[in-house]
Amino acid sequence: MKKILFICSQNKLRSPTAEAIFCDYPGWEVRSAGLNNDAEIPISAEDVQWADYIFVMEQVHKGKLSKKFRKSLKHQKVICLGIPDDYEYMDKTLVGLLERKVPSFVR
Repeated sequence: MKKILFICSQNKLRSPTAEAIFCDYPGWEVRSAGLNNDAEIPISAEDVQWADYIFVMEQVHKGKLSKKFRKSLKHQKVICLGIPDDYEYMDKTLVGLLERKVPSFVR
């Protein structure tokens, strides 16, 4: 089972959309969280340690993740999807981007 963590800033639009899309994907266990302290579901060290793959939406997220959880990042692959905060939850364009980008990184 591959453990996949999706991260954005607030955990309101992009990362929950990714979690919803891939929650029933065969062989994947997925979670989502936000990097901001006031996120719907704030990321924890336990989330980071749990994950095999961590997908961030923007490069700034990768930097914040590395700074905040340096000690917890060991074996995880951290991938930046380059998806700006321009979409609503389950926006068709966002769904299409995620479906095209994410699976190619998970082996």
